[in-house]
Amino acid sequence: MKTSKPLMTFDVVTLMPEMFSAICDYGITGRAFKDDIVNLKLWNPREYSEDAHKTVDDRTYGGGPGMLMMAEPLVKSIEAAKKRQNELGVNNIKVIHMSPSGKSLSHNEVKRLVACEGFIIIASRYEGIDKRVNDWIDEEISIGDYVLSGGELPAMTMMDCLIRQLPGVLNDDESAIQDSFVGGLLDHSHFTRPEVFRKMKVPEVLLSGDHEKIRLWRIKESLKLTWKKRPDLLAGKLLTKEETRLLEEIQIEQEQGSI
Repeated sequence: MKTSKPLMTFDVVTLMPEMFSAICDYGITGRAFKDDIVNLKLWNPREYSEDAHKTVDDRTYGGGPGMLMMAEPLVKSIEAAKKRQNELGVNNIKVIHMSPSGKSLSHNEVKRLVACEGFIIIASRYEGIDKRVNDWIDEEISIGDYVLSGGELPAMTMMDCLIRQLPGVLNDDESAIQDSFVGGLLDHSHFTRPEVFRKMKVPEVLLSGDHEKIRLWRIKESLKLTWKKRPDLLAGKLLTKEETRLLEEIQIEQEQGSI
């Protein structure tokens, strides 16, 4: 179902625009673009290079390995993207550089950012960008403490996180609510048919039809997985009385060797 106006607009500055077919043409995000829930324009800074060779990078002052993306092509790309979004009537525009030195992209960050209507994302390459471009950038975002060949994959990762939060993108809006990290915990385990696979059975409670027991099992399973795999998430979460009771049960079961 097409919407009258996109709920979110993206402009991405990238030297490799072809990579973005992965997010525009496939899966949940592809449907969102097809239905005009989101909008995207790609800007290649080579179009704003001032020499015949379309140069966008140069050596760093002071020496050192690698090349650096030049300020002029990037800033002109940002300015053109911002002009487009202004003409579309987009409000609350964020200019974001995908950078390993930025703040980590967590679910809480996604919830904060999804309030914006427009994003101009810088997917840089080489050794990064000329620091003077920072005057045109609102913030830096990182998807993890590791180095990739360019900012395109991080940009698409952030876009995917944002797009799936928009109404009408997921077939079942409950899916986004029940995702891992939404309640500060990992998602519970899931099972589908057949009921028995290579002698491994689906938990009886999920076959019982008792919705309250299933609800409690899912909360407890979520707590158990978080406690085992990501205890750091529990340390930063204020548990409800029900969650506290269930976590205590888990810890007792652990001591007794039953889990």
